[in-house]
Amino acid sequence: MEKMRRGTVKFTHPPEVLSHGCAVGKKEGQGPLGKLFDHIQDDEYFGQENWEKAESQFQSAAISICLGHAAINGSDLDLAVGGDLLNQCTATSSAVKKLGSPFLGVYGACSTMAESLITAAALIDGGYGERVLASAGSHFCSAEKQFRTPLEYGSQRPPSAQWTVTGAGAVLLGKTGGKAKITAATVGAIVDMGIKDANHMGGAMAPAFADTIANHLRGVGARPGDYDAIFSGDLGVIGMDLAQELLKRDEIDISAVHHDCGEMIFDRETQDVHAGGSGCGCAASVLCAHILPMLESGQWKRVLFCATGALLSPTTVLQGASIPCIAHAVEIAAL
Repeated sequence: MEKMRRGTVKFTHPPEVLSHGCAVGKKEGQGPLGKLFDHIQDDEYFGQENWEKAESQFQSAAISICLGHAAINGSDLDLAVGGDLLNQCTATSSAVKKLGSPFLGVYGACSTMAESLITAAALIDGGYGERVLASAGSHFCSAEKQFRTPLEYGSQRPPSAQWTVTGAGAVLLGKTGGKAKITAATVGAIVDMGIKDANHMGGAMAPAFADTIANHLRGVGARPGDYDAIFSGDLGVIGMDLAQELLKRDEIDISAVHHDCGEMIFDRETQDVHAGGSGCGCAASVLCAHILPMLESGQWKRVLFCATGALLSPTTVLQGASIPCIAHAVEIAAL
């Protein structure tokens, strides 16, 4: 692995994607990508007694599907890396404890899937493991209860609000044996533009996405046209337009190849999600259901996956603090 320069690293021995899996809720299954998800769960409690346990169950399902595709067990893992939106990443730790594998919990809000992938890839490239699992998940109901208002309150959602995805994704990385590889990555810096509205996440995160994309392109010496697609995690339609405008000021035009997981996962005209989807499970499930299969089939050769996260908490929102945001980019290529 090359020495990291301003957050960007090129992997000397690019880790390969051995398998992946995802599980989503009923609303996600009714969206444009519905036929692509491995598992659609109609019961958003997933057979559990509360939303938080359901969130963990979605991640357990995604992990089980991922390991099943690779025909291995949790005991075969050198490490699992993952996170979610609950305090202390309890959904992920509850899911991973069933595996019995070593575990690193990470938190990057909605950027968590990219953070998990970068951590897993660096460990494999550095020779510290041969099979490392990366995962992330979220749940609409538990996120509303924790970050905004419980569903029972019946609050009015503004047009800028995004719908937290109920779902999870898991990716197994290894040294050899895959059809796609992680070639480079950029760890983002925190960008805080002073936005305090927890219902305006796309606008808050767009500057962080633009900053990371610009740094990554400079770091690897690439142009937007060198990629079949550049994915933002969940900026939604508002953040998507803003991010493109910010990058154009830096003479970088990604409009021809830019897609957003939050804009893709729901049908905004029929599903009443306002500005689009969000949450750890948004980027994670779209990565596993759509992006990786397109690379593995050879339809795409090179993709940049850049998940975005708003690093707020219920406490900071009540205190009126601004929202610090971050974005991490992962470059993935077909073999």
